[in-house]
Amino acid sequence: MDLPVTPETIKAAHARIAPHVRRTPLMAADPFAGAHVTFKLELLQHAGSFKTRGAFNTLLGGVVPPAGVTAASGGNHGIATALAARRLGYEARIFVPEISSPVKIAAIRAQGAEVVVGGARYADAQEACDRFAAESGALKIHPYDAVGTLEGQGTVALEWEEDQARLGLAPIETVLVAVGGGGLAAGMAGFWGGRVKVVAVEPEGSRCLHAALEAGEPVDVPVESVAADSLGARRVGALPFAIARAAIDHVALVQDSAIRDAQKRLWADYRIASEPGGAAALAALLSGAYQPRPGERVGVLLCGGNVDPATLATL
Repeated sequence: MDLPVTPETIKAAHARIAPHVRRTPLMAADPFAGAHVTFKLELLQHAGSFKTRGAFNTLLGGVVPPAGVTAASGGNHGIATALAARRLGYEARIFVPEISSPVKIAAIRAQGAEVVVGGARYADAQEACDRFAAESGALKIHPYDAVGTLEGQGTVALEWEEDQARLGLAPIETVLVAVGGGGLAAGMAGFWGGRVKVVAVEPEGSRCLHAALEAGEPVDVPVESVAADSLGARRVGALPFAIARAAIDHVALVQDSAIRDAQKRLWADYRIASEPGGAAALAALLSGAYQPRPGERVGVLLCGGNVDPATLATL
């Protein structure tokens, strides 16, 4: 089937956003479960997560109305949208749920955006954002279910492939990617198109992609996870779902305890400060939710670092 994003559109997005985003590094990790593991440190991106790519691509690829921009977010997408809007000279209003961490809300405000608490969960904030966009005419930047967002997130895969070659490293065979609404995994799968096995990783308590693949269509799921502020979408996006059916190998489910263990491992062994959602992909490898072949070349995307450092000492 024809996918809504392609390697060509992702390459165009990368050319568009390259002056505005950080080309995040690769890092050879210790062997895990008999696999050769490479981290991509996307948690070092501007605003602390991959979300900055989709935000800049959307703003640079369209027309921004006088009312400015708006977005709903558990935190990371809001920080990224606020940063991109400020740097490009636009006003931004960000709707967040009550479960958003104070660290992330403070980071949104620090970028100069107005923050509005839009309900108990992410879906409630998205509904409030939709109403505001309809009433004001503001440009809505969707965190995962829009072509511009998917193209921006897919640039992670493009950089990864280029930098493996530039560093003289063998290409990765499999990549583990955390899923909230599905935009990151889908964008990367759209670039690789089967050349790399993309494994989506979801918390047991927030499994919208897993449920959709079982049901054959996007469905609502309950959300209760330590990573809910970044991986807490109630329903997978329609565009990510279409790509997932065609180009994502499978979903690995991880328990909250495994996510916390992965956070602890990243901090103890590498001094990498990851939020729970950012550590979810590694949790799949550490817990055995994904079991690599001996010697398999596995990429692990560390996608978000907006965490209060004080909490790392309590893990």
